[in-house]
Amino acid sequence: MKHLAILGSTGSIGRNVLRVVEQFPDEFSVVALTAGRNIDLLGEQVKRFSPQVAVVLDEVLARRLRQQFVPNGHVEILHGADGYKAAATLNSAELVVSAMVGSAGLLPTLAAIEHGKAVALANKESLVMAGEVLTQTAREKGAAIVPIDSEHSAIFQCLAGHRRQDLKQILLTASGGPFLEKPTQDLDDITPEMALRHPTWDMGPKVTIDSATLMNKGLEVIEARWLFDVPLERIQVVIHPESIIHSMVVYQDSSVIAQLALPDMRIPIAYALSYPERLDLGLSCPDFFELGALTFREPDLDKFACLALAIRACRLGKTYPAVLNAANEVAVRAFLDHRIGFGRIGETIQETMAKHEPLPDPGLSDILSADAWARRTAEEAI
Repeated sequence: MKHLAILGSTGSIGRNVLRVVEQFPDEFSVVALTAGRNIDLLGEQVKRFSPQVAVVLDEVLARRLRQQFVPNGHVEILHGADGYKAAATLNSAELVVSAMVGSAGLLPTLAAIEHGKAVALANKESLVMAGEVLTQTAREKGAAIVPIDSEHSAIFQCLAGHRRQDLKQILLTASGGPFLEKPTQDLDDITPEMALRHPTWDMGPKVTIDSATLMNKGLEVIEARWLFDVPLERIQVVIHPESIIHSMVVYQDSSVIAQLALPDMRIPIAYALSYPERLDLGLSCPDFFELGALTFREPDLDKFACLALAIRACRLGKTYPAVLNAANEVAVRAFLDHRIGFGRIGETIQETMAKHEPLPDPGLSDILSADAWARRTAEEAI
């Protein structure tokens, strides 16, 4: 029985984690659940899984959760940054699932690693903002990081059993999002409702918009750079609309190893939870006769400027990735709120990055300062 602390249990990844837990009640138990404002769903999860600790964003929500959902006070209700950290470092937690969305996941994820906890990582922003800090701390504390993102899980699996010095290149696949075939001149007409209709994946709104701009793939490039300790020059993005090949690895002898599966997040989630074992999820594998052809193409960096900006931020390093991530979060929120058009997402990020004066060898406080500065600057640009 493995005891899980799930950071971000009401989001898309968190809900799928709990689906896997429900399917394998003899394998997993839940000791901590955290959410932001969705206390209705969190309350139902608390009733269903009976964790030791539940955490929400603020004291008002915590009070409401205690009054409405928690019977007899058997669950400790916490709130805010201290609450998220407490959940991430809970003594009984053997594996911390980092599934919070955006930069909010950085500090709890780092706290878990500092306490030597194994982390199943879906919060890519943590590695985007502070990849060197997190990976160095993980090495020092002996904390394992197992990826949940389908692409990074694929790479992780393709690397298993092979010598790391034989790795030549990572081929990071991308569906291309809903606007792959849309002419560049028509992108300004895109509404949030259109962008939220992803052709293959069911994700939360922020990640879905990031997929539409290909920023999600850009963030994954930076994540892969740190997670697998490879330079940017050895990571190539490949557009693969069918989303069957989740990523590939090229070795020195030019052999290419790929991981294939239907686009269902329960597969990489279950692998991260049970690693190094595999669970029988009862899912189908791809029907290759029905699929017919699998197609690939090079990404258009002029059309999808967000991907180009992420690659540039990765190349520049320092505090640029943190600035990129913060400006993107602000711009995506403004787009979802109908405050800016689709094309202004990339423009806002570019304007913010252009004004940034980076700090070399940044520590955690430098990264957090750069994040706060970028949010203010992006809001001003909007």
